[in-house]
Amino acid sequence: MRAWTDVAVLARTKNLQGGFVAQSAAGLPFLLSEGLEAAFVPPVLDAPRRARVTAVAPVDDRTAIVTFDAVEGIDMAEALVGCHCLVRRADLPEGVLEAHAGAWDGWEVHDARTGLVGTVAGIQELPGQDLLEVVPAAGGRTVLVPLVDAFVSGIDEDARRIDVDLPDGLLDL
Repeated sequence: MRAWTDVAVLARTKNLQGGFVAQSAAGLPFLLSEGLEAAFVPPVLDAPRRARVTAVAPVDDRTAIVTFDAVEGIDMAEALVGCHCLVRRADLPEGVLEAHAGAWDGWEVHDARTGLVGTVAGIQELPGQDLLEVVPAAGGRTVLVPLVDAFVSGIDEDARRIDVDLPDGLLDL
């Protein structure tokens, strides 16, 4: 089992002091909390690679305003926008990751050009991004779809559907 896990993405800056609007990652509840150490990935030149959370103000169950001790000002914050926050699994509340394991299993994946791709059979957690394991609707081998903002165009929780806009050829790999 990996020691670190991706729990949030720094979506945009919030204030001149270096605060962020952070969103939870990969279908998890918001897990950043005061005192938690986070590693920022990918690393950014002239910005910290790790920092401790100094404040969290929830917006909803998956979004919060977050500040870090090593992020000093808007310029440094702007450099980190888009980075993911990795935290040590051992620092998270016991069982929180297991409670959400398999939460997307059975969801349908639809591509903007090809239509129904298939259903989610699992998620592979990788350091840079997570991959959806999708069993094709037409049968065949499992397809890996990067679970990144650039490809995911929408998520409908009620319909258990993930809409993606995949680059040509990705499904043929």
